[in-house]
Amino acid sequence: GMGKSLYDNGSSSKELYSRADEVLGWDLSGISFNGPEETLVETRVCQPALFVQGFALYTELEKQDRLGDVVMAIGLSLGEITALTAAGVFDFETGLRVVAERGRLMQQACEQTIGTMATIIGESRESVQALCDDYNVQLANLNCPGQIVISGEEEGVMAAVDAGRERGIRRIVPLNVAGAYHSRLMEPAREAFAGFLADIPFAKPRITVLSNTTGKAVSSPDVIREALIRQVISPVLCEDCMRNAAAQGVDTFWELGSGSVLSGLARRTEKSWVTRSFSEYPDLAI
Repeated sequence: GMGKSLYDNGSSSKELYSRADEVLGWDLSGISFNGPEETLVETRVCQPALFVQGFALYTELEKQDRLGDVVMAIGLSLGEITALTAAGVFDFETGLRVVAERGRLMQQACEQTIGTMATIIGESRESVQALCDDYNVQLANLNCPGQIVISGEEEGVMAAVDAGRERGIRRIVPLNVAGAYHSRLMEPAREAFAGFLADIPFAKPRITVLSNTTGKAVSSPDVIREALIRQVISPVLCEDCMRNAAAQGVDTFWELGSGSVLSGLARRTEKSWVTRSFSEYPDLAI
């Protein structure tokens, strides 16, 4: 049922899903709406699915004339491409092709390696970095204060999990993921993605976009391209993006996509923020 209410009730969303099926050459809308779930969660499928749902929500809100005061866009991992598309760096079709190729290459890298990830709750960056250094794994996501994900070879991550528990880390949990995203195991995907993006035209964003790789604004097309390439193997600095947004005067955070996880991260990062989550068509009426 992912995005189906948008397709059924929003003319702009229906057009986007139809265009997505045509651009991709396979039935994204059918898999999003009907599954099977094991297909939808494949990296090559779920990344385009999340992109189309997020951008469809953006388009519906724009049609309702509710985005006039938007000054900044942030995306977590693949969501950064959605943010860049909303900011006019490329059009919907180009953004979708970029996401689809990224997902395809990352799934290939997962299938060629034996990697995994684990989440750690309640620890500082410094203590988690020390654990990573000891077991040759990497920081992958710095989501919000006290929520960090590590990534790398399965053997190293599991050894880090065991060692973390011995060191008194109360909440360190292996994740059920297809591979070691945002780690050196994604290097084949990064290299191939760089070649793909070389031929993609990038424009300067119409609004400020903060990069996952630095947490800071990016505006030069060449810098944006390099940041997207580097992001594949680099930590996602979600907390840094949100803190920098707050420091620049942002006081309201709207999440466009599946669920409300990012709104939760936002509230834990900047408690003064007003947050909203939009996932399906009924959310647009509130």
